[in-house]
Amino acid sequence: MPYHQTTLTFPPYTRGIHVVTPLIQDAICEMLPNKVEAGLVHLFLQHTSASLTINENADPDVRLDTEDWLNKVAPADQPEYRHTLEGSDDLPAHFKSMMLGISLTIPLVNGALGLGTWQGIYLCEHRDSGGRRKLILTVST
Repeated sequence: MPYHQTTLTFPPYTRGIHVVTPLIQDAICEMLPNKVEAGLVHLFLQHTSASLTINENADPDVRLDTEDWLNKVAPADQPEYRHTLEGSDDLPAHFKSMMLGISLTIPLVNGALGLGTWQGIYLCEHRDSGGRRKLILTVST
C-alpha cells in the first residue's frame, strides 16, 4: 500500500480547543492532487502537552464546554504536583494529552476526510503558551 507523508506546523494557538479540519484537508489535497477514492489518514501530534480529538464541529459551545471540563478534571496550581519546573499548567497539560490522545486514524473517502456530518478535528492546546505544534500527516492509499 503506497503512502504519502508530510509534516504540518501549526502556529501557536491560545489555550483551548481549535478546529484544524480545513488545514488537514488542504494538506491532503496538496499531497494527492489526483482524487484518491479510498485510503487511511493517520495524524500524529509530536507533543505531550497538546492533543487531538474528533468531536462536534457545529456548535462552538462544545469546544468551550470541553475546555472547562478538562480544566476541572486536571486543574493547574495543585500543591501535590511535583512536575512544576515548566510552569503550573504543564503537568495538567500532560494529563489532558494522555486522556484525549495524540493520534487519530480517519478513513479517506472520495478524496476527503471521512468524517460524519457534525464531526471536526480538534487540536487541543493545553498550555497557556504552547508554541508551534507539529503534526505528522500520513495518507495510505
